[in-house]
Parts: sequence; structure tokens; C-alpha cells
Amino acid sequence: MPKQKSKPRVPGFSPVAAARPKGYAEARLLPFLDRHSLLLALLAVATAVARIASTYTAMSVTVDEPGHFACGLQYLARHIYTYESQHPPLARAMTALPPYLSGVRPLGDPRPDIEGMRLLGKWGPDRLLTLMRLGILPFFVLACVVVYVWARHYFGGAAAFFAVAFFTLLPQVLADAGLATTDMALAACLGAAFLALILWAESPTWKRSVLLGLASASAALAKFTALGFFPAATALALTGYLAIRRPGLRKLWQLLRVRLLPFALAVAVGALAVWAAYWFSFGEVPGWNTSLPAPEFFDGINVAMKHSSAGHLAYLLRRFSIVGWWYYFPVALAVKTPIVLLLLTAAGTCLIWKRRWRNAYLPIALFLGILLPSMASHVNIGIRHILPVYLAFAILAAIAMVQLLRWAGTRAAAALAVTLPLLWMAVAGGRAHPNYLAYFNAFAGGKPEDILLDSNFDWGQGWKLLARRLRELNVREVHGYGLEAGGEYPTFRAWYGLPDYQPLNASQPETPDPGWTVVRIYADKYRPQSAVITTANGLRFVEPWYHRVVPTERVAGFLLYKVTPGFVPGS
Repeated sequence: MPKQKSKPRVPGFSPVAAARPKGYAEARLLPFLDRHSLLLALLAVATAVARIASTYTAMSVTVDEPGHFACGLQYLARHIYTYESQHPPLARAMTALPPYLSGVRPLGDPRPDIEGMRLLGKWGPDRLLTLMRLGILPFFVLACVVVYVWARHYFGGAAAFFAVAFFTLLPQVLADAGLATTDMALAACLGAAFLALILWAESPTWKRSVLLGLASASAALAKFTALGFFPAATALALTGYLAIRRPGLRKLWQLLRVRLLPFALAVAVGALAVWAAYWFSFGEVPGWNTSLPAPEFFDGINVAMKHSSAGHLAYLLRRFSIVGWWYYFPVALAVKTPIVLLLLTAAGTCLIWKRRWRNAYLPIALFLGILLPSMASHVNIGIRHILPVYLAFAILAAIAMVQLLRWAGTRAAAALAVTLPLLWMAVAGGRAHPNYLAYFNAFAGGKPEDILLDSNFDWGQGWKLLARRLRELNVREVHGYGLEAGGEYPTFRAWYGLPDYQPLNASQPETPDPGWTVVRIYADKYRPQSAVITTANGLRFVEPWYHRVVPTERVAGFLLYKVTPGFVPGS
């Protein structure tokens, strides 16, 4: 009797019992996705790049962008890094690179934020902001490459495509990929460092050792929080390996012995790369009374640690705090992540736990290695600080998607399993466009500002949207509250065409002025316009009139009220 040919293994990571008949997705769709995963992933990335680029001139400059840009431009033009050391130079240099190549040079103002704003005014805010934000785009592409390679290597082509698709549809990822800040760089470089580590652990060749050193250095040079996230994720990955593989002490020592020299090479390459990034500087570290290579690097670590320990004024669930809350980031993830991705990520995690797939625990190690240290931090001012968790979320959700398709027995079921999650993600992000930064899911309700503020909601990105809407309404003058914060309004009026502005009457917060009133939600939450007045019965606290009125409409982080003559609040 001739030997029967074995059936080809379905692409993916979960072997299927041969006795079970294959459904449509398992027989046709998954093999198709596996063969064409790279092309499909490239299409997803290209679509996301177009969406990101369309936000460059649609959104106004955010609070942190001018300062980051000024630091990066000083770094490139003068080969020094003296403005501010709390953030390393990689992302800032990339932000300044396109403007620098276009001829932009420092003006010399000693204050980085003012220097950046002056440069924007001189070179044109739209043109220069586009060039600044363009410098962050390579980090987004790198993050997509990391997601694809990681998912493809361990879970197959179909999972790789789904992981990239989910990552490129995330509103928070699209938001930070379109801003000249440090957060997208952290996500890409930390993800690259962790992927390089696990590939090196499999085969510690000299090439992979060099790659590990360079990737680890890039993570440290992207943001100093990587120095806490990377070791934590590594420790959790090692714990998972020991718990699942159970190698024993003898084998563990053998594995360690053959990796000592390659690891030393990786450390040497990483240290040299960090020193080179600081122009091979050498000097005394402030406060340390010792001289070291790249003193700015060690000073930045010191400043960042002091900031984390001292805390930062934060807002969560209508409360303020300097030291923050341990549950800040779990709450932020719950309301800032599309619900379908939360569900699929949870499903992927459960599948891993139930079936004990080898190496499938690694995305969980990265996720927890970022989340757990962040929960101990006293700086709670934005989900952007833990943006790399979304690399893990995308891969875990892709694991669940592939399993759903394996369970789909018919063409209709497979089509529903594919289109529903992707369409949900696309619609969620599409409704937020171009203001992806202020995206909240349905869990947040109609007033997300009662849950989170700061860079989760209003980072200054909405001024241009406000100006456009007021022009559409033919508004030539507004009364307002919170518009003068930081002296931004006169500058933005010139840049974006905002109308004339009159502050609300602080002595009569109960009395509205006829016409259009604009209230910046961020400012009103932190310090609402109110007064204590003297009456016949003593002192009385008076709330502003707009707290008792439903706004005419909401535009980005602003509330608009149309007040007609004779209008009585609360009537």
C-alpha cells in the first residue's frame, strides 16, 4: 500500500488536529493571508502614512513640540546639547533633521520653547511644522516593521498582517506618529530592542549581538523610560522562559556560558553608540562630582528620575494629584483603546494561557514590563508615555484573530470574523480624524474630560480646528475663558486666523455676554471661572454661567456657546 502524502501544515502557530475537517478560512483564507502578508501589511502601512501626513497641517502645534524641535536643532547645528537633558537627543534630532536640511538654523534664544515658537513664526508654522513632524514618520514605519517581523517569526504570516493592520488603525498610534515629540520614537525603538533581544537569545551570533547593542542604544536615546521598561520586560520574558521551558540548572548554565561574550559585545556596541550620539563628549556630571563620557546622558537620567519621584500635576476622574494614582494607566488604556482591540487582546491572552504556546508569552512580557513600572511612576500625564504597549496589543489581538478564523467554518463566518474587527477599528479612527489625540472609546461616555485631560485630550492641538469652525460660523469676535493661557491666543490668532477675543467678566461669572463664547475645557477643569460675592446673607460661591448651559457645539477641546440678547442661564 503506497504511503499517503502528509497534508500541508496550515500557516500559523496552532497545529490543528488532522481529524477535524477544515473550514473555509483554514483551507483558503489563512493560506492566502500567509502568502501575501507582506504586501497586505505594506498596504496597511501606506494607508496609515497617508492618514498621518494629512494631519500635519490640520492640527496646530502642541505644547511640547517647539521645545523638542529647538533642542534637536541646537544638537544638529552646533553639536551641543545644553537646552534640556531630561530627554535624550534621538527623537529631537530626527524632528529637526528635515528643517535643518531645508536651511533652518537656530536663532539663539536661551529658552527652548520660545526659540521653537520664534522659528515657527519666522519660517511659517505650517511649512516648518510639517517638516518637523515628517522626521517622526520613520519611527512609525520602524514600529510597523517590528510588529510584522515579530508576529511573522513566531505566529505566521496571517497573524503578521493582522498585527500590522491593528497597529496602523490605532488612533493613539496615528496621533503620536503625527507629532514632533518623543513618544513614537520610544515605541519603535523599545520594540526593536526587545525583538532584537529575543532573536539574539535564540541565536547569539555576532551580527545579532551588534544589532542588539544598536537597538538597545536607540531605545535609551529615544526616551529614558526605556531604561526601566526594557529590563523589566526582559526579566518577565526570562521568567516566562524558565516557567514554561524548565531548562534546569545545567542547561541554563550552558546557555548562559555561550552567550557571555556575545552579550559583552552587545553592551560595548550599545555604550559606544550612546557616547557617539552625544558627540563623544566627556565631562563632569552635574551633582555627581565625577567625570564620565556623555555627561549629558547621565545628567538626563538623574533629572528624569527626580521628575518621576517628585511627580507632576495630574488629572483623573475629576480629581487632581501631584503624585498620581497606581491605576492611572489601566484606566487610560480602558478608555483610550478601541473596545474591539481590548476584547481581542484579552482573547489572545486567554488563548496563550490556555494552550501554553511557546514564545507566545513574549508580547505579554513586553506589555507588563511597560505597564507595571508605569503604575509606580508619579508622572501621570498621558497614555503616550506607555505607547509601546500597543505593539504587544496588536500581536495578541492578531493571535485571537487567527484563532477566530480557524473556528470559522463557512465563507460568511470567515468574512464576518475578518471585516467586523477591522471595520470597527477603521470607523473608530475615522470618526476621530484628524484629532486622533483626543480619541476616546464608548466607555468614556459623552464627557471624556471628566476622566482624562492633559495630552490625552488637549495638548494644544485643536486651535486650528477651532479657527476653522469659527470662520465657518462667520464669527468675528468671541468672549472666552481659558484662551489666554500661556499667551497663546495672540500668536495663534495671527497664525490661524482666530477672531478677536475678549475675556469673560471675572467679576460677574453669572452674567453671559451676548454673542459667541468659547471655553477651553482644559483650563476650565484646572481653574474654573468663579467668584465669591458678598450678599445680605453673607458670602456666596458663584459658578460660571456656562456650567448650567448645554453648549451649542464642541470643537476639539473647546465648548462653543451662542448667547442671544436676553438669554438667562438655566432657564
